[in-house]
Amino acid sequence: MEKIWPLNTRKLLAKTAENWPAKVLSVALAILLVVFRRMSIVEERFFSVPLIVQTESNLIPASVYTRMIRVSVRGDPAGIRSMLESDIEAYIDLKGKGKGTYRVPVQIRNNGTALGGEPLEIQVEPLEISVVLDYKISKYVPLAVNTQGSPKQGYALISYTLRPAQVIIDGPSDLMSGIAEFYTDVIDLEGKSEDFSVMVSILNRDPLVVIRGEGLTEFHGIIKEILMVGNFDNLPITVQGLKTGWIAELETQRGSVRLEGNRQVLETYVPPPDLLALDCSALTQPGTYQVPVSVRLSPSLRMLRQEPETVTVHIRNRAGGEPGP
Repeated sequence: MEKIWPLNTRKLLAKTAENWPAKVLSVALAILLVVFRRMSIVEERFFSVPLIVQTESNLIPASVYTRMIRVSVRGDPAGIRSMLESDIEAYIDLKGKGKGTYRVPVQIRNNGTALGGEPLEIQVEPLEISVVLDYKISKYVPLAVNTQGSPKQGYALISYTLRPAQVIIDGPSDLMSGIAEFYTDVIDLEGKSEDFSVMVSILNRDPLVVIRGEGLTEFHGIIKEILMVGNFDNLPITVQGLKTGWIAELETQRGSVRLEGNRQVLETYVPPPDLLALDCSALTQPGTYQVPVSVRLSPSLRMLRQEPETVTVHIRNRAGGEPGP
């Protein structure tokens, strides 16, 4: 039996059916506009985040691998702009794996502001990472200094200390056997003329090796003046302070000295004529005396040895005659 629609309903259906292709097109356009609008307000940002390698505690990566992951994030502008690089972690999961070579996918873990807001579209590059795992071993390694420049002229670095003088390193067993020492970063000695201390980094040129601690050591350098020793022989011994009318006869008329001083000073040093002298000013009458030999040095030189230390001297009157007692 044919269903009979009320008059008003038939009119409404007839009106709705009028120009139906145009009406369908309008609805489709409206839907597209909504979609395009939503797409137009989606923002995209790019991050570079460090890759975290999750392994068993007795294993460690033994091959060079991509350490920074490029991350692209799409979403609501307000949420995207408030995100920090630390809000996203990229990692590979190698827990439960043993020694060997593996190719595993890069995974993402959201933190901080990335946990809230509208759903995010996150993509990573590369998608997979290839890693070789080896057993992790630890060892003590001594530190060696790496210096540049020269101390002030006439000075030298004679000794130094490092605190600590050795560090503990972790690395894959096959690699660690070839590591004998680690060097410090450059320590500048240019123009130094006194002891000094400086904190300096420990250089680690192998990304597969980890230095425990802060990676720093304290360098303390001992800077001293460079001294040399010179021998000066056949030097005249002069008489000073002798009273007028007296004559002094020396049993030893020449001597020698052994001096220590700055290299530059000593190499150009010329002994003065009165370097070795007898002071006879305290003698009150003619006679025979033992008089000490004095050495008149500049403050920049130090005497190590002299010969002779005393000289026998005979004092008499110039006019002649026997000396007194």
